[in-house]
Amino acid sequence: MKQLPFMGIVCTVMLFIVYRTTNYQHRQTEMETKIHPFGTEFLLASRELNGLPRGIIHTKSDLELRPLWSTSSSRSKVNVYSHRNLLAIPVGIEQKDNVDAIVQKFLPENFTIILFHYDGNVDGWWDLDWSNEAIHIVAQNQTKWWFAKRFLHPDVVSIYDYVFLWDEDLGVKNFNPGRYLKIVKTEGLEISQPALDPNSTDIHHRITIRARTKRFHRRVYDLRGSTKCSDASEGPPCTGFVEGMAPVFSRAAWRCTWHLIQNDLVHGWGMDMKLGYCAQGDRTKKVGVIDSEYIVHKGIQSLGGASSSARKASNSEELTKRHGAAADVRTEIRRQSTWELQVFKERWNRAVEEDKNWVDPFPFKSIRRVGKRKHHHQ
Repeated sequence: MKQLPFMGIVCTVMLFIVYRTTNYQHRQTEMETKIHPFGTEFLLASRELNGLPRGIIHTKSDLELRPLWSTSSSRSKVNVYSHRNLLAIPVGIEQKDNVDAIVQKFLPENFTIILFHYDGNVDGWWDLDWSNEAIHIVAQNQTKWWFAKRFLHPDVVSIYDYVFLWDEDLGVKNFNPGRYLKIVKTEGLEISQPALDPNSTDIHHRITIRARTKRFHRRVYDLRGSTKCSDASEGPPCTGFVEGMAPVFSRAAWRCTWHLIQNDLVHGWGMDMKLGYCAQGDRTKKVGVIDSEYIVHKGIQSLGGASSSARKASNSEELTKRHGAAADVRTEIRRQSTWELQVFKERWNRAVEEDKNWVDPFPFKSIRRVGKRKHHHQ
């Protein structure tokens, strides 16, 4: 009986120690989660590596091809990749000549080339001199953003200074990658795009049109239409904006953008309006359009469109049927894109509401823009 008070004291001390330990672990996890914005999944992945000695872990990779064999002298040399950049393009065989013209512009400027084949046809590219040096990835009927999310992880492309994620239907007669990047670096642009020739097809935003008298621009002035752009405009699409057809990202901007890409929303609609959040600072200064190195958007729709065999069909009735089917596919793609745009907006708004620790770097700018729109509609 005399031992009961002693045992009670021991139990109390033990419970206190367990409580303090559990509380400490909980606070430590919270602190680590704040330090690592990717949350508990990141922490779990790190803990899963505890079985390896730290020095053997290489978290980064690249897309450079490696030889199956080499001489003893070449083996002793360390490959150093400096100031290397990446060009990634979704391609179909029907755009082969145009893609060849694009790649020929980039190869002399120390670029690694990766082709995302959405039509499954890789064999048709082997006759090009540079094809054996390019990376070829095949997935039937998948979009640029689907490929990018799965194969351009930031740790894999971390050796590249800039990532060019371009469409295949761009004319590059008046574009030089070296001169382009020189302007980007000089002006401190983290996200950019070449300006569009005014004669391009499918120009959706005035800010992307080439200004003939400028080297580059960060904003546009336009008092026509429903979107009014003036000096007071502080966000997309008047400033801090590039479109999705030919974006160029710095290493840091791409790491952020990769996380912005939604795994299941393949068309990427609406994401261009949020790219400024990945500009590593003030989007009105870090995002720009290069006028002196410009491109032509040809607006050729291959993914989900009619095949070349359909266009060459001799039977007019069969041709009409196939073109009708292609038109139906285009309609369904448009519906899917519109639905994805709405889903992306809802996810963004919900994420903003749920993340109590996140501070919008452009809060007052967004409020002013909304206020002006309401006043205009009234």
